[in-house]
Amino acid sequence: MHTRVTGIVIEGGQILMLDQDTDESRSWSLPGGKVEDGESLDEALVREMREETGLDVEVGRLLYVCDHMKAHVVHITFEARRIGGQIGAVTEGADTRPIRKVAFVALGDLPSLGFSERFVKLCRDSFPGAGSYLGPKSAIGL
Repeated sequence: MHTRVTGIVIEGGQILMLDQDTDESRSWSLPGGKVEDGESLDEALVREMREETGLDVEVGRLLYVCDHMKAHVVHITFEARRIGGQIGAVTEGADTRPIRKVAFVALGDLPSLGFSERFVKLCRDSFPGAGSYLGPKSAIGL
């Protein structure tokens, strides 16, 4: 089992997303990736966000921890805040799956991109119970 960190950046009712192939049926996902040997969780998230979105972020509170048993992955998701960088300045080749687009997407548009109403509600409500282990990814609506 390996560890993956993801970041949720929400600004003005929009969430930062990546358009790229995923293991799921949807093509949009949260930015983030595998924690490398010798990296702390926040170092990994800062690196992944810069590589995949072009943004420099400050890592905020822990939002949730969940399992993706089929892929043998533990997902640890943090709130993140943009502090610099340029959206879309993706590091070419840093990700095994090419990133087609980086964009802020309206929370209300997430269901049309394959995200559940549960996930939208968690985002709108600022993740009540933040910092909890929520079980399988499906518990978050992912």
